[in-house]
Amino acid sequence: MTFGIDDLPVRDELRGKSPYGAPQLDVPVRLNTNENPYPLPEALVERIAERVREAARDLNRYPDRDAVELRTKLAEYLTQTSGYAVDVRNLWAANGSNEVIQQLLQTFGGPGRTAIGFEPSYSMHALIARGTGTGWISGPRRDDFTIDVPAAERAIAEHRPDVVFITTPNNPTGNAVPAETVLALYEAAQAAKPSMVVVDEAYIEFSHGASLLPLLEGRPHLVVSRTMSKAFGAAGLRLGYLAAHPAVVDAVQLVRLPYHLSAVTQATALAALEHTDTLLKYVEQLKTERDRLVAELRAIGYEVTESDANFVQFGRFTDSHETWRKILDRGVLVRDNGVPGWLRVTAGTPQENDAFLDAVREVKKEQNT
Repeated sequence: MTFGIDDLPVRDELRGKSPYGAPQLDVPVRLNTNENPYPLPEALVERIAERVREAARDLNRYPDRDAVELRTKLAEYLTQTSGYAVDVRNLWAANGSNEVIQQLLQTFGGPGRTAIGFEPSYSMHALIARGTGTGWISGPRRDDFTIDVPAAERAIAEHRPDVVFITTPNNPTGNAVPAETVLALYEAAQAAKPSMVVVDEAYIEFSHGASLLPLLEGRPHLVVSRTMSKAFGAAGLRLGYLAAHPAVVDAVQLVRLPYHLSAVTQATALAALEHTDTLLKYVEQLKTERDRLVAELRAIGYEVTESDANFVQFGRFTDSHETWRKILDRGVLVRDNGVPGWLRVTAGTPQENDAFLDAVREVKKEQNT
C-alpha cells in the first residue's frame, strides 16, 4: 500500500493544493521567472568574496540579530532613490520578500483573520496566507487588469480584512497602480477595521513612475515591501525588505526566527548595495528591452498589457497552454500563469529577446494559416 501526503494529518486548507513553482527546464532561452538576465559585474563578485571572507572568520558566532548595518544601508538606498527620507527604524529585512510577507501575515493575519488581494496578482500572497492560517479573499479587477476601485472598496467594507495587498507593478499583468487607488483603498481599509495595507513593490525599479514610499507619511498602517531579487540581479541572494512606521518594524520582530538573516546573506547584500549605480544601469537596459518587446509583440499582432515591470503579458490565445508549448518547442520558455488567454515573458538580453520574438512570429504565422 502506497503512503502519501493524503495519509498525513495535513491541515484541511492545505489538502489538494500544489506548491508554488515555475517549470525549471533545460532550454536555450529561459524567460519565465522574471530574473535579471545579466550576471553580477566582476568587481561586485570580488567585493562579495571579500565581504563573505570577512564574515567567515566569525561564523562560529551568531550574526547580527537585527541586521543594523544592512537595514541602515537599505534605508539610505530608499532615501536616495525615492526622495523620501527613511532610516533604520523604518526598515526590516528578511530572506526574500516572501519571508517579509510571511512575517506580516504571522503578525497581522493568522487563524480567524483574513487578507484580500486583487487577482490575478502575485500568487504567493494567497499561498502564504493559507500557510499562516489566514483566510484569503480574492478581490476584483477590471477586464484590463486595473483595480476596480468602487468594487474593491465595497469588498473591503463587506469583508473587513485584516490585511490588504496591493501589488504595483502588478505580477503577472505588469501594470502599475496609481497612488490615488492606493490612497482610496487605504482609507477604505481604515474605515472598515482598521487594517494593514501592504504595497508590494518588487518590480518598482522598472516602473515608468515613482515609488509609493512617500505615502507612508502619516499612515502607520501602510507597509511598502521590496526585494533585491529583480533590479539588483540577486535572485539567488534571497533578500527582501519592508519600509513602514517603526511600530510595524517592532511588531514583525515578535514573529521573526532567531538570527534569521545569516552573516553571509548580510555580507553579500551589503556588497551589492555598494554597487547600486552599476546595477541600476542594467535596469535601464532592461526597461529599453521591455519596451521593445511591447512594441514588437503589438506589431506582430498580439494584444499586450501595459507594463511597468521587467516582464510583459501578451495574448490573447484560445488555448494559452498550447501556445506556451509551441513557443517551448522552439527553445524558448515563457510563463503560463493560468490567466486565461494570456502568457508572460520576462525581458532578457537583446539576443534572448530576439530568439523569443522569432519564436512567437513563427507561432503566430502557424496559428493564422
